[in-house]
Amino acid sequence: MTEPSLTLDERGDIDFVLTLRRRWADRLYPALRREYEAAAGDTPPADRKAATPVIHDLPRYRWFAWLERGAQKQMWRAVSDAVADWPAIETPAAPKGSLELDPAFTAPDWYTDWDIHVQPGGIWRADHNAQVYALGAKLVMMGENDDYGFHRLFTRDCLAGFETPPRRVIDLGCGFGKSTWPFRQALPEAEVIGVDLAAPCLRLAHAKSEALGLAVRYIQADACATGLEARSADLVTATMVIHELPQPALKAFFAEAARLLAPGGRLLVLDFQFTGDPFRDLAMLEHGARNNEPFMPGMMAADTAGMAREAGFAAARWVAFDERGGGRQESLAWPRRAEWHFPWALLEAEMPA
Repeated sequence: MTEPSLTLDERGDIDFVLTLRRRWADRLYPALRREYEAAAGDTPPADRKAATPVIHDLPRYRWFAWLERGAQKQMWRAVSDAVADWPAIETPAAPKGSLELDPAFTAPDWYTDWDIHVQPGGIWRADHNAQVYALGAKLVMMGENDDYGFHRLFTRDCLAGFETPPRRVIDLGCGFGKSTWPFRQALPEAEVIGVDLAAPCLRLAHAKSEALGLAVRYIQADACATGLEARSADLVTATMVIHELPQPALKAFFAEAARLLAPGGRLLVLDFQFTGDPFRDLAMLEHGARNNEPFMPGMMAADTAGMAREAGFAAARWVAFDERGGGRQESLAWPRRAEWHFPWALLEAEMPA
């Protein structure tokens, strides 16, 4: 499936938003930090709670917050206009893989009650929403993931822990497949399954995988209750999913992942964690409100590694992840960077053999 070419005006609108987001990240954020360090003086706040009133009083912070949400809205407007006349998602002829949609499926209220990421209509209402999401996902990454290198890097690090290649991979919350098809490319002999709540995203994922010549099985189901066979997977993954789950669903997610994995199987989750830097952590915490991600603060504050261990996993821990190419780090210590960037981290856990 090839995306239609953008017109010059559409490309211009999208490039404007992309440039705005980059300057927000590499100019405004460092300036805000300098302002914070000057206000904090020789005795900076020891933790996020103590830093909050200092940061909120900074003249630049209101502009930082306003521009983050405003640029997000502008991004979706530009992308939605660009995608408006795209053809509907086509069902591939003679598919290599499969698409299993449930006409009676009802997504949970916590999922449908929010326009997550401030995307109007969410990603689950119609094919158009999935196409908007797929194009907008590139801009969210500041244009640095246009070829999905971020997800291939994640795939590389997931597979590095295996002595023999996994035979079955289940990708929970797969969206339009950007986190799923890299596993099929890397594991031509394995069965790769993508699970998601949103039928439009699954239709798009199926079409994109088929266009790449990849046989992937896509299933509409709740990642917390997939209905797939117990102890059937060697690897269960999730990218940018668990920060969108409320606490009860978060615990159910780990229980389901444990149920799906065979003894010795591994769970790899790519998401966000606090860095220990009060300034950076508050900006990330309040990003959840500015980006319509109501469950992000709760997930980041929760003992998710402990939840994984309670579900039966062994040696569950978070390590930092450098999306610029370094990938998995050996500890929860992020490389020093001046610009704004998401605090990517990997939760890795294993089922006892």
